[in-house]
Amino acid sequence: MVGIFSLVTGMAGPSGFGSSTTAEQVTQGIDASNLTAIITGGASGIGLETARVLALRKVHVIIAARNMESAKEAKQIILQDNESARVDIMKLDLCSVKSVRSFVENFLALDLPLNILINNAGVMFCPFQLTQDGIEMQFATNHLGHFLLTNLLLEKMKQTAKATGIEGRIINLSSIAHTYTYEEGIRLDNINDQIGYSDKKAYGQSKLANILHANELSRRLKEEGVNITANSVHPGVIMTPLMRHSSLLMNFLKMFTFYIWKNVPQGAATTCYVALHPSLKGVTGKYFLDCNEFQPSAFASNGLLGRKLWDFSNKLINSISKS
Repeated sequence: MVGIFSLVTGMAGPSGFGSSTTAEQVTQGIDASNLTAIITGGASGIGLETARVLALRKVHVIIAARNMESAKEAKQIILQDNESARVDIMKLDLCSVKSVRSFVENFLALDLPLNILINNAGVMFCPFQLTQDGIEMQFATNHLGHFLLTNLLLEKMKQTAKATGIEGRIINLSSIAHTYTYEEGIRLDNINDQIGYSDKKAYGQSKLANILHANELSRRLKEEGVNITANSVHPGVIMTPLMRHSSLLMNFLKMFTFYIWKNVPQGAATTCYVALHPSLKGVTGKYFLDCNEFQPSAFASNGLLGRKLWDFSNKLINSISKS
């Protein structure tokens, strides 16, 4: 109830920020010129705004995108307002294990440090379909691709954190929709089953997986004593290209829920806050909403389910890689 009240009123929470705060406001005065970040889906929507604001704070931003034409346009948009911005673009299709591996190989060849990984890209409310790897589209794109990407980049992030003494940060974009999922939370036994498929529950399932992934990763990193945090965020309800599969529904809902919708600069705020704000040093395994810590669902707080998902995801990737 507190979350809804603060969302509607824009009232600041314990962090000093709230639902009406913008990405520029939460990063005001931060000099991040010594940082490098990868942002998936940084070519449009809140991903683009996140990339723009991080570049404004002097981060070297790598936009990882499926559509390279859109990525080129995004880079130009950022450079138009900020000629000194350090922005590069690279091809990444998260629903393809081969593409994820290729992206990581190409990035590592650049011999750049990596301080921040923002797993932002996603698809939403898709009709049932399987990827070329044979995995349900929303689970594959929103979770599995990011799970593999993170694992493959983790050693580089560890090396960077150790060499620089600067804390690494991994941010998974989840959603309040993680609360609306299948009865068992994640359909580990029938992830690709079309019977009983719900585009809304499948989306919720993938967003639940984002939180579970961040939490389990956080646990493992703490156990290792690695100077890297892993958190998840809900950006807010924003009309972006992500909603292309449900534009009629969303436009209808927007008529009756106008007071909870954010604009894009507000939508990117929580991501930028968790990625850059010094007050979050050492904070890990948390879920953020409106730039404040928030308690996720019981499923999202279930450590056993997180470990099962981790093992399941690894097995799924191994089976794809061998085929």
